[in-house]
Amino acid sequence: MKFKTRLQITFITIIFLPLILTVLAFLTIGGYLRNTQLGGEIQDWDYSMASGTMQTFVAAADEAFQEISDQADRDASKLEDVEYLQQVNDAFSRRATYLLVRRDRDIYYTGNPEAAARIFPLLPQYGERNLEEGSGYYFNKLEKYVKQLDFRFSDGSQGSVFVITRVGAFISRQLLVDMAVAMALILVFTSVMLTQWIDKGVFNPVNELNTAMRKIKEGNFDYMLQTDVKGEIGDLYRNYEDMRLRLKESAQEKTEHELQNKELVSNISHDLKTPITAIKGYVEGIMDGVADTPEKIDKYIRTIYNKANDMDRLINELTVYSGIENNRIPYNFRRIHVADYFGDCVEEVGLDLEARNIKLNYSNLAEPDSMIIADPEQMKKVINNIISNSVKYMDKSECVIDIRILDDVDSIRVEIEDNGRGIAQKDLPRIFERFYRTDASRSSAQGGSGIGLSIVKKIIEDHGGYIWATSKEGEGTCIHFVMRKYRELQSEAL
Repeated sequence: MKFKTRLQITFITIIFLPLILTVLAFLTIGGYLRNTQLGGEIQDWDYSMASGTMQTFVAAADEAFQEISDQADRDASKLEDVEYLQQVNDAFSRRATYLLVRRDRDIYYTGNPEAAARIFPLLPQYGERNLEEGSGYYFNKLEKYVKQLDFRFSDGSQGSVFVITRVGAFISRQLLVDMAVAMALILVFTSVMLTQWIDKGVFNPVNELNTAMRKIKEGNFDYMLQTDVKGEIGDLYRNYEDMRLRLKESAQEKTEHELQNKELVSNISHDLKTPITAIKGYVEGIMDGVADTPEKIDKYIRTIYNKANDMDRLINELTVYSGIENNRIPYNFRRIHVADYFGDCVEEVGLDLEARNIKLNYSNLAEPDSMIIADPEQMKKVINNIISNSVKYMDKSECVIDIRILDDVDSIRVEIEDNGRGIAQKDLPRIFERFYRTDASRSSAQGGSGIGLSIVKKIIEDHGGYIWATSKEGEGTCIHFVMRKYRELQSEAL
């Protein structure tokens, strides 16, 4: 529920709920006081009488008295008829008035026995008061207004008809006290109800969100907040979940990145230590005279040169890796003639492979005039990294690398295949991930930083191409990458 809607409901509840409950309390308390003060015999109670003035009650008593007085003038014996008396009493009972007929010293009839029992001992005797015709008197303690009409029963006994009216309005001290207590209870009930509702709908979710944010501050990204609630609270919960998942993912990436950096440092340290140790050993051999012939000296120098190249390759990989991390690989794209470019690359890498006793086979099946848009230096890194990776894991007595340039209509497909140890199928989808190395490569004496193929993938994708690998354990691995051909736009004749 939205905060605006919640505030509107709260506003309406604060106004109307106490009002409704107050009316109900007034009706209930008024009815209770009516029954306790006037007795339970009065029927058809009109609550307009609850706030009636003295004049209202006197008028009711006068009207009832006039009815009795007129009947006495016409036929006094009618006052002995209980049915008649009951009829008159019923007509005025709703106006807090009832009849009491006394015969000698006993009650002959009363419309309200309970109230009559309290006032009967106080009533004046027959002919005791010399009142003007139609006048009445008031019992202050009982709040009763009484009018008396004396007559004779048919047997000559003394009789008196008393018209008794409750003249105190029910908005009395007791009613005021009871209503004050009721209002206090109503306000407390309303406050508690609204407080609980707002606490459950607003403060509890805010406290839960505060707890969740504290967990985030402490680095705990697994504290979940789920809700089906709509409105601002629901939006806050869902935004928190989105933030939590992003932060968790970011923290995991950061942890993984730190582990990868540590692994990189470890790999580079190992890969640098190996050629440096070899260089030191061969230099010491030359200095100590171990290489005592020109042939040995030449062999030592060539070995030192190769090891220095290995070190240079590792440093270049670090430079490229840094560029990948910051998306700052420098590209200088231009049109490249496929046959000429790959022919030069094969000639260049062929010399190094020949020195390592690795046979290189090259075939170009692309159209002679095929061209691509590429950065020559970065594409050379691609070729060198793939071949370097193949050389690293050669395990045959006769090592062979095949480079094939194939024509795929609108694209050029390059395949670089070796007859090395191969890659397990479970590892094949991940060989282009940064720092990922198979178990076989980890045990390789050649080491490796684990970023060579990830650099290859990044460069190929930046050229708009794609790359994948196929392999069979024990037989070798083939790296495939595809580059789109360059097509010159030709103007159509109008």
